[in-house]
Amino acid sequence: MTRDNKFNFGGSFGIDTTFVLFFLALELGRSASFFALDTLMMSITMLMLLVLPYFLPSDAEPPAFAGWLGVRGSVAACGVFFGVMLPASLEFLPMTFLIISAMVSCYVQFYSLFKLRLAK
Repeated sequence: MTRDNKFNFGGSFGIDTTFVLFFLALELGRSASFFALDTLMMSITMLMLLVLPYFLPSDAEPPAFAGWLGVRGSVAACGVFFGVMLPASLEFLPMTFLIISAMVSCYVQFYSLFKLRLAK
């Protein structure tokens, strides 16, 4: 399998985990406090979700790592920025959308991992 040096916007490589990353960053921005254990754990989780989906098995051709990581990093930065600006009346929405998008992403990943492939 070869990797191209262009970022392919037409493919669906890592789209489902990008939604999970955005909503996790939104929740991190909403609930961030300095020197708190939950902020540290959510930051570690967000960094893992930023990098590790690149290595998931997929039928799509993976794009160049640097471009892919740059786009996902900007999605995470926008999520944290919007999470800080989120009003108090909407503070429950990021975690709700995070749970829903994580369930859909888990379904998509397990389906692509376990789907039946015909032998040639």
